[in-house]
Amino acid sequence: MLEEVERWLADRSWSAADRPLDQLLDLKRAAGTTVSVVLPALDEEATVGAIVEVIRRELIEGLPFPLVDELVVVDSGSADRTAEVAAKAGARVVHRDEILPRIPALPGKGEVLWRSLLATSGDVVCFVDADLREFSATFVSGIVGPLLTDPGVQFVKAMYDRPFGTEFDGPAAGRAPGQGGRVTELVARPLLNLHWPQLAGFVQPLGGEYAVRRSLLERLPFPVGYGVELGLLVDALHTVGLDALAQVDVGVRLHRHQDGQALGRMAAAIYRTAQVRLSRGHLVRPELTQFERRPEGFVPRTYAVDTEERPPMVGMKEYGRRHVA
Repeated sequence: MLEEVERWLADRSWSAADRPLDQLLDLKRAAGTTVSVVLPALDEEATVGAIVEVIRRELIEGLPFPLVDELVVVDSGSADRTAEVAAKAGARVVHRDEILPRIPALPGKGEVLWRSLLATSGDVVCFVDADLREFSATFVSGIVGPLLTDPGVQFVKAMYDRPFGTEFDGPAAGRAPGQGGRVTELVARPLLNLHWPQLAGFVQPLGGEYAVRRSLLERLPFPVGYGVELGLLVDALHTVGLDALAQVDVGVRLHRHQDGQALGRMAAAIYRTAQVRLSRGHLVRPELTQFERRPEGFVPRTYAVDTEERPPMVGMKEYGRRHVA
């Protein structure tokens, strides 16, 4: 590991407990900083309501001064009751297609995150995945904290243990500590260590929980699919430097795990995102073929790998008009 990264780990890696909530509230009030929390959601009726309820109860309504000013769920086309459950729990729900309607929406998480910049107004934007179970408010307060206490910090990732096992059998049953994050360990971490060694200190580089100053987010391109987390992290490094990046330990992350083939598609998108940033070259074949066992034998299925990216939001005329107004 680079000496620079060892220093960064000592100076820019914290625990959520390092910044008590009352301290954050005092600093937020004094600075007048506003915070938006965004949950990108697709068919998450089983979990999104509980997450919204915790954030509202512990970070908005149960405080003398709210830490979170805006709580938005961006629904990317759910076929279940995600939007209804989220609204009932107290979130403002916006459908992906209602944001920037002149540009047809593409499928993918990154597309939703990019459009959310136009649907929110906070100085700090905090993204939280909508499939988390046993959700703790420290997932928000922990990663927002450094942005309220240190003006030099611009991008904060959550780090956590990711047990891999049965999510429904109680707090410990069936869970193997530290064995989640398979795409991180097999794809993202090797890529970062080999090509962007300054980012080797991030424990969860692909984690969906991170808080960023709007002034940085609006200048970054967004890969539309699974590559968004790696893309934003790499581009943030090149835009503001390592010392402006940080990570906070928020405990344990429990969520729904993807099957092996879904992970393969995720890995391909992440590799493609890395390749573009390494060469800005053209992919010869932006497709991934996987195999399914059927009664007749192994059957190939080919999927397109995400190749689209959205430009920095600051260049969109709608965004410019909104902020001038």
